[in-house]
Amino acid sequence: MKISNRTKYYISEPICLLYILLFVYAAASKLMDFENFQVQLGQSPLLSAFAGVISWGVIIIEFGIAVLLIFTWSRLVGLYAGFCLMCMFSAYIFIMLNFSSFVPCSCGGILEKMSWETHLIFNIVFVLLAAFAIAVNPIQTTLLKKITKPVLLFLIFASGSAFVTVLFLTSEKIMHYQNPFIRRYPHHPVSIENTIDLKYNSYYFAGKGQRRLYLGNTTIPFSLLSINDKYGQQHIRIKLDKNRFDFKSVKIAVRAPFFYLLDGNVPVLFRGSTADWKASQVNSIPPYFEIGYPLDSNAIVFRGNSSKTKNSVLGTYRWGKYTNVKIAPDLLQKQIDGVFDTDGMLHFSPEIKRIIYLYAYRNEYLVADEYGVLQYRGHTIDTNSHAKIKVAYLKGKSERTMSTPALSVNRASTVSGKFLYVNSNVPGRFESKQKWNLVSVIDVYDLIKKSYLYSFTIDNIEEKKLRDFYVGDGKLYVLIDKKLVVYKFNAELNSIIKKGEIKAN
Repeated sequence: MKISNRTKYYISEPICLLYILLFVYAAASKLMDFENFQVQLGQSPLLSAFAGVISWGVIIIEFGIAVLLIFTWSRLVGLYAGFCLMCMFSAYIFIMLNFSSFVPCSCGGILEKMSWETHLIFNIVFVLLAAFAIAVNPIQTTLLKKITKPVLLFLIFASGSAFVTVLFLTSEKIMHYQNPFIRRYPHHPVSIENTIDLKYNSYYFAGKGQRRLYLGNTTIPFSLLSINDKYGQQHIRIKLDKNRFDFKSVKIAVRAPFFYLLDGNVPVLFRGSTADWKASQVNSIPPYFEIGYPLDSNAIVFRGNSSKTKNSVLGTYRWGKYTNVKIAPDLLQKQIDGVFDTDGMLHFSPEIKRIIYLYAYRNEYLVADEYGVLQYRGHTIDTNSHAKIKVAYLKGKSERTMSTPALSVNRASTVSGKFLYVNSNVPGRFESKQKWNLVSVIDVYDLIKKSYLYSFTIDNIEEKKLRDFYVGDGKLYVLIDKKLVVYKFNAELNSIIKKGEIKAN
């Protein structure tokens, strides 16, 4: 039975009106809250790398399709365009639900309240409505004389889905390996498990082992605070076999079953057992160093100063049967003065047996093996590739000091397994500065894949930001002023962390 053109008109007209209402409403919602829309696009698993262009492009296209659907002479073109866009939106959500752990952007307004499964069904319904309206539309085009409507609809569906898939693969590669300073925030990545009032802000993380977290205290240098997994506390007093030294800057590092007491300004190094907390001086004198970190039971990695250039260098010190000091003069790279510009944080991951050094004033870190041989140089996602500092030289250039406050890029960091956690001091693209002032941001990197993974935030406490943090056994420990806040990762991230640690072994 043939359907009259008038009947076809009455069938397609309501569908066109629905599409006009949908696109005008969605585009207007995005435009009225454009900043939030851009932020949401920046979190999208498909569009992160292209958020700046697409944020305007989607709004213009939605308004444009609505205009095409108003006029009879352009209505068929508008239906094809609407069909194509809804196919792309559907493919977008399907890929997000099945191939990504990150929730994409919303469409604004009421649609934002839908679950993503409901949203997918909603989009598919509109895809079918557009296909039906096109099928009954009496208008033909020159192209349709050669290609039937069903074939053209299939080609549009296939090409639109393929385009979205290419966007996903391209954006993922860019975000992980050539990130344009756009952070990804999983939903509810961490939640507070406990908050402990330490009463002093002089504590630092000394290490973890045997189901206990150990905190050192700069004002009581020979003591530790031990906190078990039930949050019971115990104060430990370290006993040394020799006490005649004029200690200047004592730091304790716990790597169970051993612990280490280091003071590179003396210089002196003690090692003891966590069974009795008694330490003996190692049988040789270490070089002078500023920071040191245990590599194994008979070695540390350290940062000191070259006797020739006076610049900062990394090296390893081993004692015992084969005592030696090995300097790696080319690991730290000078940009301005070789000291302040190379300042940073030193870590060692026993799981992957790698030394990690993160610069404080530039977006760079280096990874070396346990003997100080460079493996590669990586970059954090911010754009500060050159240290923004000014150095003044005093006493005939024999002393140097900062002449102006420096821009700190990386404030704090820690390493757990194959993951590097960085507390960044620089807001990314599409990030609200107002929100930035209320939280501390931690970026996570995969040291094996050499890629950026995701970011999460830690709320300030009484307007105080995070000053240090530590990751271990699936938990995040944060020092904020006088508080120790313990967070647990959500099940999804905890699974990623555990898999990463297993693969790293």
